[in-house]
Amino acid sequence: MDPPPDAWFNPLAEFLGPAYLRNAFTMGTEQEIEFLVGALQLDASTRVLDAGCGPGRHSLALARRGIEVVGVDLSPDFVELARAAAATEHLTNVRFDVHDVRALPFSAECDAVLCLCQGGFGLLGGGPDEAKTLAGLALCLKPSGRLALSAFNPYFVVRHLEPGESFDAGTGVNHELATLRDDNGIERAFDLWTTCFTPRELRMLAEAAGLRVDAISAVTPGDYAARAPSVDHPEHLLLATRI
Repeated sequence: MDPPPDAWFNPLAEFLGPAYLRNAFTMGTEQEIEFLVGALQLDASTRVLDAGCGPGRHSLALARRGIEVVGVDLSPDFVELARAAAATEHLTNVRFDVHDVRALPFSAECDAVLCLCQGGFGLLGGGPDEAKTLAGLALCLKPSGRLALSAFNPYFVVRHLEPGESFDAGTGVNHELATLRDDNGIERAFDLWTTCFTPRELRMLAEAAGLRVDAISAVTPGDYAARAPSVDHPEHLLLATRI
């Protein structure tokens, strides 16, 4: 399998625009945030970084609760959508910037960092950027700050591999050719590369990044809960604390 091109998700984001938010996996935002607010002990006194925020759905949900949020994404199109949504709702406690999660301009400034729905971390192609990125996310946290990061579950992906998909056992990257539809109903095929991580890999990467692993749970979009890792849920949710 050839590695994905750099910033491969940006053309997809440009094509989809607001249609991205019609995907089923985006419909559980409020449940996910409800769980994370409790798990990370977030309130109006905390500052949160949403790394790989996409069009800002998690950032906006936090901002509605009075929490200060900075959302960053590599896609200018998604950042513009997020900014427009914040302006429409007159949310002044959230801002959105274009940044690469591999080089974030924050140092021990955040009480919590979110990296959800593969937000950058799972889109890097199965190489060394992933360890560097997780270490960078950890450095954004204040001491004792908390991280919540979701990642595709390779056990689930391999069990449910669909025609036209291929899983690279060496890199943990799943490749698929997906037909997507934009806001005008126009369809186009895109290559998607998503890196999958076992709980053991997440634990080792987190510990190497200077994080204490608090929990790794089996989750489904819209169904975040504390449960043991399994082969039956599409994602793992890592909760960790900066030492």
